[in-house]
Amino acid sequence: MKELRDYRKENIEKRELKPSAFLNPVPLVMCSLGDMEHSNIITLAWAGTVNSDPPMISVSVRKSRFSHQMLKIGGAVCVNLVSAGIVREADLCGVRSGKDIDKFAVTGFTKVASPVHGVPMIGESPVNIECTVKQILELGSHDMFLLNIDAVHVANVLFDEKDAVDLSKARLVAYSHGEYYELGKILGFYGYSVAGDAALKRRTRK
Repeated sequence: MKELRDYRKENIEKRELKPSAFLNPVPLVMCSLGDMEHSNIITLAWAGTVNSDPPMISVSVRKSRFSHQMLKIGGAVCVNLVSAGIVREADLCGVRSGKDIDKFAVTGFTKVASPVHGVPMIGESPVNIECTVKQILELGSHDMFLLNIDAVHVANVLFDEKDAVDLSKARLVAYSHGEYYELGKILGFYGYSVAGDAALKRRTRK
């Protein structure tokens, strides 16, 4: 505990920087859109949960990106979570434009028609979230797309013996200040501060 207290004290003194999008870490996702014949993948780090009932998420896309118009016109998109095993392909989908390459072909990703909307899902992604565009907010450099979640598809291997989803098996990736990180050691869970140390030990032993 002494090391933790010393570390917290080290954080007290700050240096002010100019305003910027400095929120870190953030989830890394790949949005696949279009149809099974004409499709594209865009990798985004600016995504987040915005509502629980109805379930909604948001993604922010630069107006200059090739996928921006596809998303605006198409109305449906699949948000694919990124695991450590496909982070290289995710990076390529973020730095190369769909105007120049077929990203499904170049990455070798399996194109799967989503059951609800028929948009292409990335088969190798551990979780695919089918969405429709509810609203577009013009913010400046980016437009924020508010998405209704219509269906969630989870890989069979992520279910445990109790038939519950164990996302620790997915080896999900976060993006922080220009770098990719695989999620690692569990530090706690929602409510663990009042559940006690014994509950935390039971949770971290699994």
